[in-house]
Amino acid sequence: MPLDTPVATRVASLNARYKHHGATTVLEHALKDAEVGKVALVSSFGAESVVLLHLISVIDRATPVLFIDTEMLFAETLAYQLDLTERLRLSNVQTIKADRHALFTADNENLLHLHDTDACCALRKTEPLQRALSGYDAWITGRKRYQGSTRAALDFFEAEETIRIKVNPLAHWDVKDVQDYIAENRLPRHPLVAKGYPSIGCAPCTTRVSDGEDPRAGRWRDSNKVECGIHFVNGRMVRTTAAA
Repeated sequence: MPLDTPVATRVASLNARYKHHGATTVLEHALKDAEVGKVALVSSFGAESVVLLHLISVIDRATPVLFIDTEMLFAETLAYQLDLTERLRLSNVQTIKADRHALFTADNENLLHLHDTDACCALRKTEPLQRALSGYDAWITGRKRYQGSTRAALDFFEAEETIRIKVNPLAHWDVKDVQDYIAENRLPRHPLVAKGYPSIGCAPCTTRVSDGEDPRAGRWRDSNKVECGIHFVNGRMVRTTAAA
């Protein structure tokens, strides 16, 4: 099916073809399937990112890896990103940042997050990522169904409206799958995980999580915000209905 076929049609075809396959097979095929097209992995180098990064390093370490540096990340995240890039010998990690003029105009004192977290995420995450993805037909995410109600219906392939395809190889994994993979492959964990941060974003907007809390409870705590916005188009969540 050619790339000029509508995104939704290609997504339906891909989900039908790969619905009984596992994460590794989905990822392998996503990197070379003509219906997917040119693809990049978008990674936060966060709490569970090492799984997909390791899989990429085994399958094709030259795959583009887009890392969004909001310039408000934990120092531990920046150090972890450098360590994993070297350890896994990833050869095409690209650091994405906000436009300098836009940053100076909208948040020259780095205080935007205090009164408008959505605008801050748009400025530092969503807009830079959309620019970086403009040359790609698809992007790979680490999202999983167990990560909350907004992700409960994830398929392996999603239509990002009519723009491009999103690939979610780990959609059906649970917490144990992630932990087992990391342990079996002796992969280094993000240093903040051991300190009570099971989900890690920007430093000002991420807090420790207590035992029994949802793993994402520390993200934008005491607010209604549950997503940074990179999985939204025109202000709304983009996801397809789970296959029957």
